[in-house]
Amino acid sequence: MTQKELEQLLGDMTLPEKIGQMTQLMGNFYEDDSSSVLTGPAGDLNISKEQLTYAGSVLSGYGAGELIRMQDAYLKSQPHRIPMLFMRDIIHGMKTIFPIPLAQGASFDPELTEKCAEATAKEAAVSGLHVTFAPMTDLVRDARWGRVMESTGEDPYLNSRMTEAAVRGFQGKDVKEPYRIAACLKHFAGYGAATAGRDYNAVEMGEHTLREYYLPSFQAGIDTGAKLVMTAFHTIDGVPCSVNRHLMKEILRDEMGFEGVLISDFGALGETVTHGYCADGTDAARKSLEAGVDIDMMSSVYPGSLRYLVKEEPEYMEMIDACVMRILQLKNALGLFENPYKDADPEEEKKIILCPSHRELARKASSASFVLLKNDGLLPLSEGKDGKKIAFIGPYVYSRQLNSSWAFTGDSRDCVSLKEAAEEIFPGEQTVYLQGCPMLGAEAAFLSGFGEEAKGALLTVTEEEKRNMLQNAVLAAKQADIVVLALGEHFLQSGEATSRAMIEIPEIQMEMFREIRRVNNRIVVILFNGRPLDLREISREAGAILEVWLPGTEGGHAVVDVLTGRVNPSGRLPMSFPYCVGQVPVFYNELRTGRPKIPGQSERFQSKYLDIPNEPLYPFGFGLSYTEFQISPVELSSQSMTPGGSIEARVTVKNIGHTEGTETLQMYLGDLSASVARPVKELKGFRKVTLSPGESREEEFQISEETLRFVRADGRFVSEPGTFRIWIGNSSQTENCAEFELRMNCRELC
Repeated sequence: MTQKELEQLLGDMTLPEKIGQMTQLMGNFYEDDSSSVLTGPAGDLNISKEQLTYAGSVLSGYGAGELIRMQDAYLKSQPHRIPMLFMRDIIHGMKTIFPIPLAQGASFDPELTEKCAEATAKEAAVSGLHVTFAPMTDLVRDARWGRVMESTGEDPYLNSRMTEAAVRGFQGKDVKEPYRIAACLKHFAGYGAATAGRDYNAVEMGEHTLREYYLPSFQAGIDTGAKLVMTAFHTIDGVPCSVNRHLMKEILRDEMGFEGVLISDFGALGETVTHGYCADGTDAARKSLEAGVDIDMMSSVYPGSLRYLVKEEPEYMEMIDACVMRILQLKNALGLFENPYKDADPEEEKKIILCPSHRELARKASSASFVLLKNDGLLPLSEGKDGKKIAFIGPYVYSRQLNSSWAFTGDSRDCVSLKEAAEEIFPGEQTVYLQGCPMLGAEAAFLSGFGEEAKGALLTVTEEEKRNMLQNAVLAAKQADIVVLALGEHFLQSGEATSRAMIEIPEIQMEMFREIRRVNNRIVVILFNGRPLDLREISREAGAILEVWLPGTEGGHAVVDVLTGRVNPSGRLPMSFPYCVGQVPVFYNELRTGRPKIPGQSERFQSKYLDIPNEPLYPFGFGLSYTEFQISPVELSSQSMTPGGSIEARVTVKNIGHTEGTETLQMYLGDLSASVARPVKELKGFRKVTLSPGESREEEFQISEETLRFVRADGRFVSEPGTFRIWIGNSSQTENCAEFELRMNCRELC
């Protein structure tokens, strides 16, 4: 439809139709037995039959046949045959589940993330979906917060590049094209900074910090064309995000240029009353409209209050029309007025879901995300050619629960377990597979509110059974030449509403680790988890540690690929692993203090802990390989730069090991003096370089004046003259650096 036709359509719509377009309900509200629904879910939300009929979008349904049926039924009841939008949280895969976003951040490979998002969009589109609530672009610095698994990490630059890639992958060049779905950036804004790492908790954050660190990835997604943005649950400086006019209208729409659909998070508009910020539903509706929120997801604020609000205050009709127009424009951009089913196709669904090419991509993406944290020569394994006996032990040896708590549409039965993958490679007479212990011990009690998903974790195992499991594991470890321990969090221990004060591997697994360590010190730990963990003991006692996150459908195959050296690990940490929970939030790009801790000094009055180091156990950007690389000193094309010019920074990287590998070069910049305190260093570029043994290559990074810009105290995004330091190395702790100056004249300073 043309814009003029959309305007004519809007002008002809009734108020109930408009309110319906601004309402999103769950798919189970549209079950065949509408009478039971109206006295059940819809009744609980105080939704009338008329409001149910007119609701313009649905959350959580999927399946081509079912959504075609729902669309048909919906269109028959619509005076203007405006199609329904189908939305869902498709976070890291539809049916083919890719590594969690935090793991994708570890790949430092935006192109790979784009391919994963493209495959996800294809499976989702043929299943009838139009919108995914992804990517989550929140910056994360606190490992206690369970939703770190949905982010790509602690760095604004890396998050921005990954956000761009995901949006491109979901939407393509034109979201109307076949196999494309609309992307939704979430959660706007600052959600990753919840106080004490506790989900839904308040955020206290100065606007400079918000703009400098938490908004850049959203800007990147908006500039890439993301069609939707989702509000956040929390308050920021006392104002709930969903009704925060300054945040949503003045910053998001007016400054950042977002013109798409703004949707609340689940029930968030109603929760503004619980926050104590809005007096009632009508007050919440008024403030949400003023903030520019277009769709109310699963609360009764808009359907229950807008009609009354307009009757009492007619001037709000103009705001309603603006919201509805943005929704109509989204539906038009998707091509739904011409084809309300878009790509929904039961036959295509059968062909595309979990197709071989998607499984192959999932396997590649998983192995690319793995981070080798330690290796005392135990890896890679020899595939049994040397006759050594290998004992695979741990709860993740047999487990197919390799997806995350946010892989709602995935099925663990489609996943390849570590045991299944290992049996394809290693001789049966040289391997043994044992669970060793349950996934969880006392921690299982905390999952009692997680419903059906938690049943496996809550299975009762007698004390005698536990003893037998452990005894068999210890005996097998004693007889083995090498032990591969597959340990980690239960998949329900990370994700939404899974904040943890103690970020450790479950104690029952650690007890098994200690018993096995007593009889065999040749231990390789394979770590499955959705967040950084306290790994002090594991790091000290294990011979090798491979971080594999929650790797998804092809996780088992990918783990074996890396264990055997068929794939050389190249992942780098996208989020610092703390020495212990007492450090969090801990991140590499921290500000200097007036009394920094200086290595080698024992001065009392320094910014330090008495009992632990300042540095994380494993820093941002860290990761090992099965080969070794040498990086030359940084060379600059010039020692000074002026606006409009640029400097080239060069290094030569050489593979000095014995096998092909990939080094992830990382370029960091530091502003040594500015009008506001600046971070010690900030990532401003990265590049993956694959080299054969003995091969070397010169790599060049370009720095322009724009690269040096930051948010000043007055809110302007500019650069300032002065001395800058540039580092190029293989982690945020590199000391390989050089310095240059930015020079400006008086006019350029203004």
